[in-house]
Amino acid sequence: MGEPLPLALTIGEPGGVGPDITLAVWRERRRRQLPPFYCYGDHDFLAERARLLGLDCPIETVSPETADSCFDRALPVVALDARIAAEPGRADPANAPAVIEAIAKAVGDIRSGKAGAMVTNPINKQALYQAGFRHPGHTEFLGTLSAAWTGEPGRPVMMLAGPELRAVPVTIHIPLNQVAGALSEDLIVETGRIVAADLKRRFGIPAPRLAVAGLNPHAGEGGTLGGEEGAVIAPAVAALRAEGIAATGPHSADAMFHPAARATYDAAICMYHDQALIPAKTLSFAETVNVTLGLAFVRTSPDHGTAFDIAGTGKADPSSLAAALRLAAELHRNETAA
Repeated sequence: MGEPLPLALTIGEPGGVGPDITLAVWRERRRRQLPPFYCYGDHDFLAERARLLGLDCPIETVSPETADSCFDRALPVVALDARIAAEPGRADPANAPAVIEAIAKAVGDIRSGKAGAMVTNPINKQALYQAGFRHPGHTEFLGTLSAAWTGEPGRPVMMLAGPELRAVPVTIHIPLNQVAGALSEDLIVETGRIVAADLKRRFGIPAPRLAVAGLNPHAGEGGTLGGEEGAVIAPAVAALRAEGIAATGPHSADAMFHPAARATYDAAICMYHDQALIPAKTLSFAETVNVTLGLAFVRTSPDHGTAFDIAGTGKADPSSLAAALRLAAELHRNETAA
């Protein structure tokens, strides 16, 4: 099979902690046993951030094809056409072209066989919106790039994957009072299919087990605390089972995440954002990774945001980025071997 391809890492929001943790993980590459990667960014900008942080981090400008050759001695950086000028702790819409270019070029590198997978540093959506970005967020933009690659619309699905829990929200960035209206049997079934397929293909789980949460307290208590379980969620679970997917539920969410319960499934399918992300981040904030399922390529990301309040201070913990790099390499390796 030859040597594994390097990972393409995007710079993310330059004013946030993305540059900090990128420099830090390269310096800790041996201790953390990280796979080779290169960063789409700006040599001078990263060198200045390293100086500010007091980090001894040599940086070399490379092409994706030559990144492997310098990884042991320097952080490989592939130059962007757009320049970056950012102060730690402040988002600047002027950097939006560089942020978007890094994402698009990383996908292009996977498509052309230069990179095995991509890892994305956190972005600031508000700054991108101010610059005219027309996608709801990172994941949706990647979904558009994936669809352009495959010619099929598809639907990206968010998973928070940690050492003790994989959790997937069916609805993501919508207000809580809109969740019940957004849920449908088709949406839950489609999500379950995508999760099961990626657990097989990329996580190497031959027969994935899905635990589907209810929406209401006590999973509706037989309809007395809400009807979504009987009208929408239970039929979706039955449909998944009819397709041969080992799905159970709807389960009361307050009893799904203790150790004995977690041992019975490979992924929890949750009805809304916080129902999935609170247990995932509580169990292991530093080691949990955001994985986008349903794409034509492997994409992982740290489970935290831009953390403007600590950017440039040296306080940012690179553990989640390190975990994202390791998981991206593992998922690509499993996919290649399948």
